Amino acid sequence: MSQRLLHVAFLPLAFLLLGACSSAPPQQFYQLQGSATPPTPSADGPAVLLGPLQLADYLQRESLMQRHSLQRLDISASGRWAGSLQNDIGQLLLATLASDLHSSRLALYPDRIGFPAQAQIILHISRLDSGPQQPAVLEARWRLLDARGEQRASDLLHLQQAHDGSLDGQVAAQGQLVEQLGQQLARAVRTLPAAPLDNPAAAAR
Repeated sequence: MSQRLLHVAFLPLAFLLLGACSSAPPQQFYQLQGSATPPTPSADGPAVLLGPLQLADYLQRESLMQRHSLQRLDISASGRWAGSLQNDIGQLLLATLASDLHSSRLALYPDRIGFPAQAQIILHISRLDSGPQQPAVLEARWRLLDARGEQRASDLLHLQQAHDGSLDGQVAAQGQLVEQLGQQLARAVRTLPAAPLDNPAAAAR
């Protein structure tokens, strides 16, 4: 009798668990994408090392973050990054630099062995997020080193992009901000005087 009562008591709980599982939103996976056209390979463009590239701690997770105010961020119930957000950002920045600088001589830190860089970009992204009612915002600081490892330029950036409120629109807007960052970095690299390739950058910095 006690076993039968236990089974009867367990049934409502089982139905509740099944209902919760069936009502969970399906997972959606996203990647940052850009609009830059692939560059024509050129041996004349500058050799640029991108990195170290650092992201704020809250960006180092699988889930998309949804901003509701300056103080509040929530984890998206369904949105996930398809891979490493840091790698997506690095690859999109490389593609933008390659397109703007017309150069195929680019490397992403720490892949610098045998790469004689004429310029190095050290980058920290402290904010990259959005929300249903919040625009996409990117905040970053960067330093540009020449072939001798000496700092030649630096800046603090705050970029903002509107979107339609959907997760697709938010990710697209964030990708546009990363491209805008890459375009500003390319303009900074173009201000450097040409340096011989036999004078490698202090890539370990």
